[in-house]
Amino acid sequence: MNKIALLGAGGKMGLRLTANLAGSGYDVSHVEIGERGQQALRARGVEPVTADKALADAEAVILAVPDNRIAQILSSIGGMLRPGTMVVMLDVAAIYADVIPQRADLTYFITHPCHPPIFSDEVEPQAQRDFFGGEFAKQHIVCCLAQGPEEHYAEGEKIARTIYKPVMNSHRCNVEQMAILEPVLSETVLGTCLTVLAEATDEAVKRGVPRAAARDFILGHMRVELAICFQEKEGAVFSDGAIKAISRAKPVLFQPDWRRVFEPEAIAESVKHITNPEG
Repeated sequence: MNKIALLGAGGKMGLRLTANLAGSGYDVSHVEIGERGQQALRARGVEPVTADKALADAEAVILAVPDNRIAQILSSIGGMLRPGTMVVMLDVAAIYADVIPQRADLTYFITHPCHPPIFSDEVEPQAQRDFFGGEFAKQHIVCCLAQGPEEHYAEGEKIARTIYKPVMNSHRCNVEQMAILEPVLSETVLGTCLTVLAEATDEAVKRGVPRAAARDFILGHMRVELAICFQEKEGAVFSDGAIKAISRAKPVLFQPDWRRVFEPEAIAESVKHITNPEG
C-alpha cells in the first residue's frame, strides 16, 4: 500500500504525521478543510488537495481527526473508498463504540503511540524534551487489525512505524485490549491520578511550601517511586514508613471498587462520551 490519503493533515496531529511521512517513500495526498490548517501545510511546502481527489486512488486512508468526527467523516467519504482500502484510525474509540459504517470490504486498522517512556536511554536534549514522540525521541506503539485480511496487518504496522517514528517495539493488541489501554489505563486512571497529583502539589504550595521546592520534590520522588512500582531497579522497595502511609491513605483517596472502570460496561460508557459528536 503506497498511496495514502491523510485526512486532517493540517491539524496538530496531522502536521506531525505529515512531517514523518515526508520522504518515507509513500505517495501522500494531504486533505485539510480548515483555512488555518491549509496555511500550516503550505508553510511546510505541502499543497492540500480535495478529498475526492485524494481518495480516488488511495490504498490507505489515515484519519488524523477527532474521535467524535470519525463516524461522520467515514459516512461522508464511504462512497469514495474502494473495496480493499485500509482505513487507519489513531484511536480505538469509534471502533469500540461501533459507530462507524459497516463495510465488510474495508480494512480497519488502529494504531496509537505509547509516547516516549520515562525510563529511557535518550541523551540528546531535543529527544529528552520530546514528550509526545514522533519527532526526536524513540517510542513504542500499539497496533490492532480490527477488520480485514491478516496480510494487511503488516501493511498497517509499516504505516504506523512511519507516522510515529522513531519506533522501538510495536505491540499487537485486539480491540478490547486497545480500549483498556486507552481510555481506561492512560486517561481514566493515569490522567485522573496525575491531575490529583498536580492539585496536591498546588495544595502544598497554598500551605506555604515554595512552589519550586514542591515541584522539584514531587517530580524527583515520582521517578523514584515509579521505579519501585514498575520494578525498574532490582531490590528497590518502599520504606516501612512509606508502606504504612500508603496503606492508610489508599482507602481515603480511592473508592474500594475503583477497578470497576475496567469493566466492559464502564468502558462502553466512557467511549460513548468520547465519540459523541455533540461533545
